[in-house]
Amino acid sequence: MRFVLSVFFLVLVAGCGSEGSEQVRSQGARDSAIAESARFRRRETRSRRLDHADGGAVRLEKATGGMRLALTVLVALTAAGHGQDSRRTTGPQNFIFFNRDRDRISEISFLANRGVLGAQLKYTWRELEPERDRYEVGRILEDLEFLERHGKRLFVQLQDVSFDERLNIPDYVVEDPRYGGGAARKYESEESDDSDATFDGWVARRWDPAVRARFSKLLRALGRQLDGRIEGISLPETSIGFGETGTLHPVGFTYETYAEGVKATMTSARQAFPRSHVIQYANFMPGEWLPGGDAGYLRGLYEHAERIGAGVGGPDLLPYRKWQRNHSYPLIASRGPGVAAGLAVQWGNLEDVNPSTGEPVTVADLYGFARDTLRLDYIFWGVQEPYYSRDVLPFIADRAEARP
Repeated sequence: MRFVLSVFFLVLVAGCGSEGSEQVRSQGARDSAIAESARFRRRETRSRRLDHADGGAVRLEKATGGMRLALTVLVALTAAGHGQDSRRTTGPQNFIFFNRDRDRISEISFLANRGVLGAQLKYTWRELEPERDRYEVGRILEDLEFLERHGKRLFVQLQDVSFDERLNIPDYVVEDPRYGGGAARKYESEESDDSDATFDGWVARRWDPAVRARFSKLLRALGRQLDGRIEGISLPETSIGFGETGTLHPVGFTYETYAEGVKATMTSARQAFPRSHVIQYANFMPGEWLPGGDAGYLRGLYEHAERIGAGVGGPDLLPYRKWQRNHSYPLIASRGPGVAAGLAVQWGNLEDVNPSTGEPVTVADLYGFARDTLRLDYIFWGVQEPYYSRDVLPFIADRAEARP
């Protein structure tokens, strides 16, 4: 499948015209990548804030003809390279991403839908370890037991990052000087000199071995009570920003230490959960912008996932967005047969435009892309209305009824 991935990138660059070629050839590739990366992060941050707040909309963006060509070639090459994959015939399992709205798992429309395997719920490091070495897993167990009684499964989303002033890590990690503050302020910027940098929330110091050791201990505590009972656990997305000049980089942070820190946490999670699925949301990495500025960071995470038996995925199912198609999607599509993958349909995803119709994407569009191109094992459907009640649940129910 390395051949498939290489051809996809070649077609993508060719299809995007002179801009893609210039990124590869010219000395200005770095500046172009910085600008595009910054514009993307600004848009994505708005989307994450809206998703966290359960409201709002995101900007729609149309793909070019060259990008559509790349997408078509990816479909064809993926099919040729993988042959008959069981995930393509059975289709991905459907979970509902209720975020932190735990009470919604009692809704009849969710419980009665035979096509929904279960719920994905978000829990923060801060709530699960309110004090050093005191782990509060009761809330997860309560949700799990309720779902089990109703024949549903639980997928845990573990969160150490925010998109506002809230900290999702324990106070002791922030206050103890051994952890260097525990978290770092994230920034978004569209200017290469960071002159317009604005605050973008907090992220745990994932590159710091001391902080990472505490997070790994949390994973072990969770695994002792949850491994094998929950369907899986997803680790927070890798996309973060600290500006482009280096002046806003936290102490100890480098692109290399960050990449190695993410890998180490993936390994810890897999060791803590040998029976349940572990999915790393690996969508983008700081320090590179693909395809012209590939430093191997994102690719390295996917290679590491395959080595340790972890899964991969991300927070958005956006078939027509060039950013996703340049980064995680070809890596997901070309993963090995033993690597699970899942993507979330988050706020605004169903408002995106299908360039071939000029209309918003449909649930069938997203499901087809997930099944046939990416060969996903899981889709985590968000609850944005009117799409959730009007489109998502009926589509899932109809597919379940159609199965023999």
